[in-house]
Amino acid sequence: MRGPAVRDAALWAVLASAAVLAHREAARPASAFGLVLPLLILAVALPAGRTRPGAAVFLAHVVVAAGLADPTTTASPYLTALAVLAYLLGLRADRTGPALVLFGACTAIDLALCAVLGVGAVHWFYAMSFIPAALLLPWLAGRYRQARLALVHEGWQRARSLEQRQRSVAEQARLRERTRIASDMHDSLGHELSLIALRAGALELSPTLTGQDRADLAVLRAAVSDAVGHLSDTVGVLRHGSDGTEPTASSVEPVEELVARTKESGVTVHLRREGPARALPPLVDRSAYRVVQESLTNAIKHAPGSTVQVSIARQADRTEVRVTNSAPRAGSPPAGPGAVTSQSDPGRRGLTGLRERVLLIGGTLHAAPREGGFEVLATLPDQVNPEHARGAGEPGQPGQAEEPGEHAGSASARRLAVARRGARYRFVAAFAAPIGFGLVTIASCAYLAHQLTTCVLRPADFAAVRVGQDVAEVTPFLPEQQFRYVPDALRALPAPPGTVCAYYRSNGNLLDQVDVYRLCYEGSRLAAKDVLPG
Repeated sequence: MRGPAVRDAALWAVLASAAVLAHREAARPASAFGLVLPLLILAVALPAGRTRPGAAVFLAHVVVAAGLADPTTTASPYLTALAVLAYLLGLRADRTGPALVLFGACTAIDLALCAVLGVGAVHWFYAMSFIPAALLLPWLAGRYRQARLALVHEGWQRARSLEQRQRSVAEQARLRERTRIASDMHDSLGHELSLIALRAGALELSPTLTGQDRADLAVLRAAVSDAVGHLSDTVGVLRHGSDGTEPTASSVEPVEELVARTKESGVTVHLRREGPARALPPLVDRSAYRVVQESLTNAIKHAPGSTVQVSIARQADRTEVRVTNSAPRAGSPPAGPGAVTSQSDPGRRGLTGLRERVLLIGGTLHAAPREGGFEVLATLPDQVNPEHARGAGEPGQPGQAEEPGEHAGSASARRLAVARRGARYRFVAAFAAPIGFGLVTIASCAYLAHQLTTCVLRPADFAAVRVGQDVAEVTPFLPEQQFRYVPDALRALPAPPGTVCAYYRSNGNLLDQVDVYRLCYEGSRLAAKDVLPG
């Protein structure tokens, strides 16, 4: 609070110095109380303006409006304080309606005071032009300054949002790469280890081996099974914290080569293709390969010695991949205690990742036991749905990591656009309002000048008019219209009984008070003429 208090005190000192200087140079200085009281009101208004800026403006306006009671001058040394507080109101308050209501109330008070006090035309002009200008124009400048500050703030917020979004993109790319590595290790290395374990199990049944050889092979198969288990744990660690997206490898071998390598390991696999041969989108082709690879891996681990049927059927708008394995053959070596169990393990990690991959491109996956064995059926669309494929492409491609950040970026962009529009509108208002106000003031001044100059009775014409003349003889010397803004003090001066008086200005000076000519008529005859001092 020390900083705001110091600034308020410094501002009050500047405004008070201007008031004291105007007080010393005035022709009729006000009393000490008339100087101290307004300064005390300003001392209260300035700190109150931080929480109640409208009340501060009203207090300053009360000080300025009190100057209308001075018949000698209309200039108020506190008009600058009113303008400053109006500027602070525009800078600190967001709502427009209350400020306009406040300005309307202040104007109504000024006009009511002018009517009650019976002030002259200059006071009316002051109340209708200078005081509203001191309220409206600084307030518009403050609102424009507020909009500029909001624009700068939103710009920095936008910059911070983009920087955070960039970090988020990098983090998501890193997580996606971890998931890709995990997927490759699970799909490729797990498959190879399963083939090694299968070959070791087949060698255990060879009649030419000694007992020691069989024991060594059993240890080897157990070690491979443990390695598969460790691989499963590693996959879990690498996948932990990823964004749930199942990436694909950049390139895969054809399904025929996968089946051929599996056959070389001693597994009975039959591949059948149906339907027209045509190129598929890369995501569909990779997904079909992963379905076959995962299904073969599971069959080798959980149904050793079984026969595997692989069917790839191309239809009009989709491809069906069906992998079915029979029941395990009796006497085949078990999968081993450390093997990953995609078909029996509660985690079902392999099938879960496979299902995610298929769903991302708009397909379906069904996996269930069948006739003692197991069947995996995947239906893949020929045309990938862009909404499903978003995030399923290669790491770093557009539309993956950008999507989460894009929503935040769009929100900050909208806020920045709103701030820009607000600054633009207030900039226009800050310049258009003074221009409009100036045009209205010019029109008012022109109308007032016309009123004051068309009611001037030249001294020579006044001298030529003689008491006793008929109205028809006096009329050629009179101006277009009478003086309408005669002070009440002049109207109250005594006139000949039974007469009707007309008033005229003695010269065309628009700012100074001038002598007023009074012509009083009794019927159609000029009964008296007087010079009323201004």
